[in-house]
Amino acid sequence: MSIPARYTKRTDRRDFETIAGWIRDGAHVLDLGCGDGSLLRHLHRVRRASGYGIEIDDNKVLASLKNGVNVLQADLEAGLSGFDNDSFDYVILSLTLQAVRHTERIVKEMLRVGREGIVTFPNFGYWRHRVHVMMGRVPISRELPYQWYDTPNIHVLTIEDFEIFCAGHGVRIRERIVLDEAGEQVRFLPNLLGALAVYRFDKWSG
Repeated sequence: MSIPARYTKRTDRRDFETIAGWIRDGAHVLDLGCGDGSLLRHLHRVRRASGYGIEIDDNKVLASLKNGVNVLQADLEAGLSGFDNDSFDYVILSLTLQAVRHTERIVKEMLRVGREGIVTFPNFGYWRHRVHVMMGRVPISRELPYQWYDTPNIHVLTIEDFEIFCAGHGVRIRERIVLDEAGEQVRFLPNLLGALAVYRFDKWSG
């Protein structure tokens, strides 16, 4: 599984700042669908984080290596059986949740090999997306930039959908930050006014 190319071209990834704010100094991190390794490179620079990326696309694996990132070429959909329990402090799935087929298994594996998980995803409940649907069109936006016929996204989900999923799968949400299209934090009506959701979570402990 690879981060879609149109996402990796963005140079103003404000979710990087949010994620970095949650990562402790010197943490061990696994980035699933790491693309060109930009996030891991950023975390190493600002948090001295170490770790690995997983990427399936040949060109992105090479780009990660050029960025000085340790990358394993593999399909994350096949699972993370190569890693022991609690191998990492954080496992990150950035702008890839909506493009994976086996969501439940991947989230479970994230919390097996990592003490905490972090995901980011475009919020389908964002008001601009709702307007597109009301007009009879598939939404196209900065966070969902594809046409219906070439999108890599398999699922669409809202902030409320993800929180219901977590409640039903033993996942405890530790922190949530929702951003608008300008990258500013949304505090009021986030499921309506938020374009991008960023979550930090772990397992319920009993």
